[in-house]
Amino acid sequence: MAAYVAVASLAFVQPHQSLAKAADAWQNLFDGKTLNGWKRLGGTADYKVENGVIVGTTVMNSGNSFLTTEKEYGDFQLEIDIMLESPVSNTGVQTRSHFNTPGHEGKVYGRQIEIDPSERAWSGGVYDEARRQWLYPLDLNPKAKTLYKQGQYNHLKIECIGNETKTWLNGQPVAYVVDPVDPKGFIGLQVHAINTKEQEGKKIYFKNIKIKTTDLKPSPFPADIYVVNFVPNYLTPYEKEHGWKLLFDGKTSAGWRSAKATTFPAQGWQTTDGTMTVLSSEGKEAANGGDIVTKDEFGSFDLSFEFKLTPGANSGVKYFVTLAEKSEGSSIGPEYQVLDDERHPDAKLGRDGNRTLASLYDLIKADKNPRFIHPIGEWNVGRIVSYPDKRVEHYLNGAKVLEYTRGSKEFRDLVAQSKHHIWPNFGEAPKGHILLQDHGNQVSFRSIKIKELK
Repeated sequence: MAAYVAVASLAFVQPHQSLAKAADAWQNLFDGKTLNGWKRLGGTADYKVENGVIVGTTVMNSGNSFLTTEKEYGDFQLEIDIMLESPVSNTGVQTRSHFNTPGHEGKVYGRQIEIDPSERAWSGGVYDEARRQWLYPLDLNPKAKTLYKQGQYNHLKIECIGNETKTWLNGQPVAYVVDPVDPKGFIGLQVHAINTKEQEGKKIYFKNIKIKTTDLKPSPFPADIYVVNFVPNYLTPYEKEHGWKLLFDGKTSAGWRSAKATTFPAQGWQTTDGTMTVLSSEGKEAANGGDIVTKDEFGSFDLSFEFKLTPGANSGVKYFVTLAEKSEGSSIGPEYQVLDDERHPDAKLGRDGNRTLASLYDLIKADKNPRFIHPIGEWNVGRIVSYPDKRVEHYLNGAKVLEYTRGSKEFRDLVAQSKHHIWPNFGEAPKGHILLQDHGNQVSFRSIKIKELK
């Protein structure tokens, strides 16, 4: 990782120096003297100009406060230096955001690039303020957690071109989100709401705020950054270049077959409206269309998929499925549980919650924060990463919820206590199919993509 780039000594460029006249067409958003072109929305935090810097100060009994541009921006590159006085404070930069529309009365909402000095260390991640919450938590790029420097100016770069948002902190890449929501909106500087005296009166400093809106060219990202892509069944050129492939084309069952036959099931599954949906058969496991599997087999991989549950539904995504067991019901393999935890009885079975959503079914409980569980009827993003060294991770909506090592003593001990103990060497095959389970309930899948790891 490159060394931290010190930005505290960056000189503020006065407006008469005319960044706009420079060849790269940068413009100042803040003239260093006044808040002309900005307005406060939301809470009651104080914003002032001191020594060429915008200073926001936290206040008690206020909601989130925002100093926002009066102008809206579509495509842009933005750079800004930010410093927090205290690690108990919080801030962020709103992009393409909005205020006080139906359903969001009195609230600023939109994608926020987070500055997070807490132990969680998600600075540079992407949060959807007052709407979808976290879009890109830094569990997806843990190397970036060390980039933020408390008590110093941190240089944040944000690039919004088309549906793509990329972020950099102190010169290093952090987050990559592809999102068709909000093609334009205002830019805002947040002072977060507080609820303790310890947090009151803390200052947040913003300076060197510049923007470029013409002659934009996408900035390169290294190969190992995971992309959160909310355009259904679509891969960006970046994803294709770095090895990602769609397992579902959004239109047909190409690449899939029945777990019990060489062809795709004639009934029980539908591929319509950009989704692959297993239909209800009153909860009877594998009794209608049955499980489906990829025609290809995979060993080390990064697998991502979206799923949408109906009330009370049960399904799952299995991996390292060899089909050698010839089981009567669902085929055998480690399973990322897809379940309505509130309504389906399976959530209360097993051991210590190890049959709940995103868990390694009947083996390891997913450690989920409720804010990362999207409601029934909405899309959730699951992710399974199987590394060459046999480590495996499960994610739910960007947050890592469990990890384990296939074939380890700990793993084998868990298998011995589970319903899988009857299958020799369960979960230890060098490669296998990816499986979508028919558990008799209607569940939809889309944006199923995979990258093989070496």
